[in-house]
Amino acid sequence: MVAGAATVGALRWRSRAGTFAQFVLREARRNPNMAAGVAILLLVVTMAVFAPLISRYDPVALKAIDRLKPPSAAHWFGTDHVGRDVYARTVYGGRISLAVGSAVAIITALAGVAIGIFAGYYRRVDNIVMRVMDAFMAFPALILAMALIALLGSTVQNVIIAVSVVETPRMVRVVRGVVLSLREREFVGAARAIGAGPLRIMRVHILPNTMAPVIIQATFVFAGAILTEASLSFLGAGSPPYIPSWGNIMGQGRTYLQMAVWVTFFPGLVLMLTVLAINFVGDGLRDRLDPRLRSVM
Repeated sequence: MVAGAATVGALRWRSRAGTFAQFVLREARRNPNMAAGVAILLLVVTMAVFAPLISRYDPVALKAIDRLKPPSAAHWFGTDHVGRDVYARTVYGGRISLAVGSAVAIITALAGVAIGIFAGYYRRVDNIVMRVMDAFMAFPALILAMALIALLGSTVQNVIIAVSVVETPRMVRVVRGVVLSLREREFVGAARAIGAGPLRIMRVHILPNTMAPVIIQATFVFAGAILTEASLSFLGAGSPPYIPSWGNIMGQGRTYLQMAVWVTFFPGLVLMLTVLAINFVGDGLRDRLDPRLRSVM
């Protein structure tokens, strides 16, 4: 009986695995851009997580005798002006960029939902909150982030705080717009009619209906945060220089661009592919979660 149960379990597992594989293939055929984005993003995340296993060199170890060496079998992406391996620095740099992007996306989503729901539901709160959000959005995003970094100091945690402050107003506007339309819907009126309080209406009836646009917007915030962090680090106002990130690798290599283009090219290429992949995933999620687009597909 034990062997029979094991056989049944194995058959069920194979059936589920086959069903999942069929689902993945069907979704890949339906939206190849999203499938490509997921594949690239998984590759970049895997490289960042397993950086110590796939890199042969210390990303911060100096070796002046190997300075500005072109790509070779020993150094796949070449070396920089102090002999550091660019491949190792690019792989390890993904940890900072992805950590900043994911942290900013989570913080922005939580803050945007909390503020946006109250602003959209209460008209008096809306007038005050949205004027504050408009004031933040009136500043160029990069300049505001640089000002906050100058005030707080150049650390990874402060970069996350600064970029979150810059990105939160856009999330608030998205959530607030959704809540404004939901507030007048029949099911919200019915909930009021049976005596449901504002907090219950916001938690039970409005919050679940904001999740799809929040998830979609969070993917674009993720990509934007990675670009903003790279821009800040490139300008010397982001992550400290001793911590490898895609932005400060390119920033340190721009002085030697004519004689050692590989120092800037490879981290820039990985940055471009990562942001492109996240945007592909965001577009695919929008197609899947938007009922109007899903009915067309």
